[in-house]
Formats: sequence, C-alpha cells, structure tokens
Amino acid sequence: MKAIGYREAGAIERGEALKDIELPRPVPMGRDILVEVEAISVNPVDTKVRKGVNPEAGQWKILGWDAVGKVVEAGADAKNFKIGDEVFYAGSLIRPGANSQFHLVDERIVGQKPKTLSNAEAAALPLTAITAWEMLFDRLDIGKPVPGAANAIVIIGGAGGVGSIAIQLARALTDLTVVATASRPETQEWVKALGAHHVIDHSKPIAAQVEALGIGAPAFVFSTTETHRHLKEIIDLIAPQGRFGLIDDPESLDVLGFKRKAVSIHWELMFTRSIFETADIAEQGKLLNEVSRLVDEGKIRTTVTETLSPINAANLKKAHAAIESGKTRGKVVLEGF
Repeated sequence: MKAIGYREAGAIERGEALKDIELPRPVPMGRDILVEVEAISVNPVDTKVRKGVNPEAGQWKILGWDAVGKVVEAGADAKNFKIGDEVFYAGSLIRPGANSQFHLVDERIVGQKPKTLSNAEAAALPLTAITAWEMLFDRLDIGKPVPGAANAIVIIGGAGGVGSIAIQLARALTDLTVVATASRPETQEWVKALGAHHVIDHSKPIAAQVEALGIGAPAFVFSTTETHRHLKEIIDLIAPQGRFGLIDDPESLDVLGFKRKAVSIHWELMFTRSIFETADIAEQGKLLNEVSRLVDEGKIRTTVTETLSPINAANLKKAHAAIESGKTRGKVVLEGF
C-alpha cells in the first residue's frame, strides 16, 4: 500500500523529511478495524513528532492523526462497525498514523462519519473535536458553575483547529458567553462566524480587554497556544475558584499565581485514553458520534479551510509548513491517494 513516512526526525525543508513509500497492507486482529483511508488532516502534533521523534532503526515513522474512510476488514472481536461503514477518528499516538492507504484503529475510538459532510470536510474534525470536547466537558466541567463568576469562557487561540471547534461546541451545547482571541482581521472574522460572542486581540493585553466587555470575571479559560506568553493575563482575568485548561507544551509554567484565587489547572491530551487503554476509552467513539449528530443537525460545521490532493509527500510537506507558520485558520486537509 502507499504511505508517507520518514526515517529521521528533523526540519520539513529537508528532502528526506517526508517520503512516498510502499508498505504491506496491515491485518486487523482483536478489536481493530482496517480502514481504507480517503482523507486526512494535519495537526500541530504531526509537526512536533516529525521534528523530534525518530522511528526504530531501519523502520519508517508514519504520521497522521485524523482520518476518514471505509471499513474494509475487522478483527475477530470488533463489533461496532460493518464492512462498508464510513467512519472518522483520530487514532493513537503510539501506533502508526493514518498517512497510508490502509490503517488499523481500535474501533472503540471511532465514530460514524457525518452523513452531510464530504470526506475532506469530515477529516478536519476528529482530533480537534475530541480535544475540545474532553477539555470543555471532562476537564473544565463547564456545566458546573463557578460561584460568583461570569458564566463565560475565554478561548485563547480561537481561530486554530481546536479553538474553532471549541467555540462551536460551547455555543451549541451550553449557555456560556464565549470570548475568543484572534489577532488578525481574517482570523477575527473567522471566530465571529463560528459563533463567538466577543472577539479580543491576544497580541495586546488580554485581561484589560476582557474587563472592558463588562461581563465580569470569566469562570473558565481555555488556552490552546502560547500559554507561557499569556499566563499573567490569564491569572489576572480569571474568576476566583475558576478553572483553567491548556493543551500546548510550554517548556516551563509558573502556576503559583493561581494559588491566591484557588484556580484549578487542567491538562488535556486526547491521546491519553488510547495510550493507556483507560477504562473509559470507548467515550471517544461515543463523543465522535455525538459530534457527527450535531453536524448532521446543522448545529456545528466543519473547520476545513484548505484542501490538497492527492495524499502524498509533496502535499504533506506543504501542509506541515503551513501549520508551522502559525498563521493557519481552521484545518488543512488532504484527500485521495
């Protein structure tokens, strides 16, 4: 089967950064299903792994943690899907990724593809939807009010892949006031179109802008990027006893400033359930089915902003470079081998 991989981690500009290769078609066992991949998307995790993680000597590292495709085979213990089902999922960080024609995935972390979306439109959603859902509802527990706080959430980096879906989920499923940050005219228009009640500029002091909205101190803050740069502002703006969540990877983070306000701090990694095969691993499949339902009911929409075709090393290099520029809106998708 066709696949795209690398044998040495490093910068995307290198000729060997990503290569078109041929690999054996995998065989599903246990609860795995084999999916014929029809569309993928690229996330920051792809670029981080490519830059810093080498495969075992002589092996290929296959990236890709967003996929849409059809079930073509199933392991003996798989029971959730039948051959021909159209599915979408994000996969597991500790298994080969979906940048290949055929891909093995544990059925428990797979959802039914939204019927109203094309393959490319659906491929934009799984990883970011899981991340946003788990942060909002499992980590920050936004359904539980913070006494005395404004029933509001500030989403830092609202125009990125995760921010773009977090805005929509908060609007569709809660009565929170959604404040999103974006620093350029095009990204500000993007987050407004996704449903943010207020848009502020994260290239300027955030706390004063939130205060100027007159809504009070927000109960929740969700930082998707550059947390170390915005930490002091977050400490200043969040309500006492508020809840703060982050998903990026600051080299260091001095959180002592949160103590005076008794703010709780929550990390989210959507791969945790699949890495550790947690007792609730099947929650990811369930939430993806809920996302699919919300899409088909017109309550949330895809966040794809660019589609490249076919799925090959040259186009993946373009997508990786775009992600690393830090200037993308929504998601970059690749379609068709």
